[in-house]
Amino acid sequence: MVETMNKTWFLACQVQDVPENGGVCVKVKDQQIALFHFARRGEWYATQNECPHRQQMALSRGMIGSQGEEPKVACPFHKKTFSLKTGACLSGDVEAIKTYSVMIKDESVYIFLDSDEV
Repeated sequence: MVETMNKTWFLACQVQDVPENGGVCVKVKDQQIALFHFARRGEWYATQNECPHRQQMALSRGMIGSQGEEPKVACPFHKKTFSLKTGACLSGDVEAIKTYSVMIKDESVYIFLDSDEV
Protein backbone atom coordinates (compact mmCIF):
# COMPACT_ATOMS: atom_id res chain seq x y z
CA MET A 1 0.00 0.00 0.00
CA VAL A 2 1.36 3.42 -1.00
CA GLU A 3 -0.40 6.65 0.07
CA THR A 4 -0.35 9.95 -1.80
CA MET A 5 -2.52 12.98 -0.93
CA ASN A 6 -5.63 11.16 0.37
CA LYS A 7 -5.34 8.50 -2.30
CA THR A 8 -3.86 5.06 -1.89
CA TRP A 9 -2.41 2.51 -4.30
CA PHE A 10 -3.57 -0.90 -3.03
CA LEU A 11 -1.82 -4.09 -4.05
CA ALA A 12 -4.53 -6.11 -5.82
CA CYS A 13 -2.66 -9.18 -7.10
CA GLN A 14 0.15 -10.32 -9.36
CA VAL A 15 0.01 -9.89 -13.14
CA GLN A 16 -0.13 -13.68 -13.67
CA ASP A 17 -3.29 -13.88 -11.49
CA VAL A 18 -5.40 -12.14 -14.16
CA PRO A 19 -6.23 -13.99 -17.38
CA GLU A 20 -5.29 -12.26 -20.62
CA ASN A 21 -8.36 -10.63 -22.17
CA GLY A 22 -10.41 -11.38 -19.07
CA GLY A 23 -11.08 -10.28 -15.55
CA VAL A 24 -11.01 -11.23 -11.89
CA CYS A 25 -12.65 -9.92 -8.77
CA VAL A 26 -10.34 -8.53 -6.11
CA LYS A 27 -11.37 -7.47 -2.65
CA VAL A 28 -9.89 -4.29 -1.22
CA LYS A 29 -11.06 -3.91 2.38
CA ASP A 30 -14.85 -4.34 1.99
CA GLN A 31 -15.05 -3.44 -1.71
CA GLN A 32 -15.27 -5.84 -4.64
CA ILE A 33 -13.41 -4.48 -7.65
CA ALA A 34 -13.40 -5.97 -11.15
CA LEU A 35 -9.88 -5.98 -12.60
CA PHE A 36 -9.36 -6.54 -16.32
CA HIS A 37 -6.28 -7.29 -18.43
CA PHE A 38 -7.18 -6.24 -21.97
CA ALA A 39 -4.08 -7.89 -23.47
CA ARG A 40 -5.16 -7.32 -27.09
CA ARG A 41 -4.90 -3.58 -26.36
CA GLY A 42 -2.02 -3.83 -23.87
CA GLU A 43 -4.19 -2.13 -21.21
CA TRP A 44 -5.43 -2.71 -17.67
CA TYR A 45 -8.73 -1.47 -16.19
CA ALA A 46 -10.55 -1.61 -12.87
CA THR A 47 -14.22 -0.93 -12.14
CA GLN A 48 -16.72 -1.63 -9.43
CA ASN A 49 -17.76 -5.28 -9.61
CA GLU A 50 -21.46 -4.60 -9.07
CA CYS A 51 -23.62 -4.18 -12.16
CA PRO A 52 -26.12 -1.37 -11.44
CA HIS A 53 -28.81 -3.04 -13.58
CA ARG A 54 -29.67 -5.79 -11.07
CA GLN A 55 -27.11 -5.10 -8.33
CA GLN A 56 -25.25 -8.33 -9.05
CA MET A 57 -21.52 -8.69 -8.28
CA ALA A 58 -20.65 -10.02 -11.71
CA LEU A 59 -18.80 -7.54 -13.92
CA SER A 60 -15.45 -9.26 -13.35
CA ARG A 61 -16.90 -12.29 -15.18
CA GLY A 62 -18.10 -10.21 -18.13
CA MET A 63 -16.74 -10.30 -21.65
CA ILE A 64 -14.44 -7.48 -22.67
CA GLY A 65 -14.21 -6.03 -26.14
CA SER A 66 -14.38 -2.75 -28.02
CA GLN A 67 -17.17 -0.57 -29.33
CA GLY A 68 -15.38 1.47 -31.96
CA GLU A 69 -12.26 2.62 -30.08
CA GLU A 70 -13.95 2.38 -26.66
CA PRO A 71 -12.91 -0.59 -24.47
CA LYS A 72 -15.97 -2.12 -22.81
CA VAL A 73 -17.22 -4.88 -20.54
CA ALA A 74 -20.59 -6.61 -20.90
CA CYS A 75 -22.37 -7.88 -17.80
CA PRO A 76 -22.57 -11.68 -18.10
CA PHE A 77 -26.22 -11.77 -17.01
CA HIS A 78 -28.09 -9.15 -19.03
CA LYS A 79 -25.40 -7.87 -21.43
CA LYS A 80 -25.47 -4.23 -20.26
CA THR A 81 -22.23 -2.73 -21.57
CA PHE A 82 -19.99 -0.21 -19.81
CA SER A 83 -16.94 1.78 -20.88
CA LEU A 84 -13.83 0.51 -19.11
CA LYS A 85 -12.35 4.03 -19.36
CA THR A 86 -15.21 6.20 -18.09
CA GLY A 87 -17.73 3.73 -16.63
CA ALA A 88 -20.53 5.15 -18.82
CA CYS A 89 -23.29 2.73 -19.73
CA LEU A 90 -22.89 2.26 -23.49
CA SER A 91 -26.37 0.74 -23.67
CA GLY A 92 -27.58 4.09 -22.32
CA ASP A 93 -30.22 2.71 -19.97
CA VAL A 94 -28.57 2.35 -16.53
CA GLU A 95 -26.26 4.47 -14.39
CA ALA A 96 -22.51 4.57 -14.92
CA ILE A 97 -20.13 2.39 -12.94
CA LYS A 98 -17.13 3.60 -10.94
CA THR A 99 -13.70 3.19 -12.52
CA TYR A 100 -10.26 3.14 -10.91
CA SER A 101 -6.71 3.75 -12.11
CA VAL A 102 -4.44 0.72 -12.39
CA MET A 103 -0.65 0.59 -12.13
CA ILE A 104 1.63 -2.33 -12.97
CA LYS A 105 4.96 -2.35 -11.14
CA ASP A 106 7.39 -5.26 -10.82
CA GLU A 107 4.73 -7.78 -11.95
CA SER A 108 2.33 -6.52 -9.25
CA VAL A 109 -1.05 -4.89 -9.99
CA TYR A 110 -2.11 -1.86 -7.94
CA ILE A 111 -5.49 -0.08 -7.85
CA PHE A 112 -5.78 3.62 -6.92
CA LEU A 113 -8.54 4.43 -4.43
CA ASP A 114 -9.52 7.48 -2.42
CA SER A 115 -8.63 6.94 1.23
CA ASP A 116 -12.28 7.46 2.25
CA GLU A 117 -13.43 4.64 -0.07
CA VAL A 118 -11.81 1.92 1.99
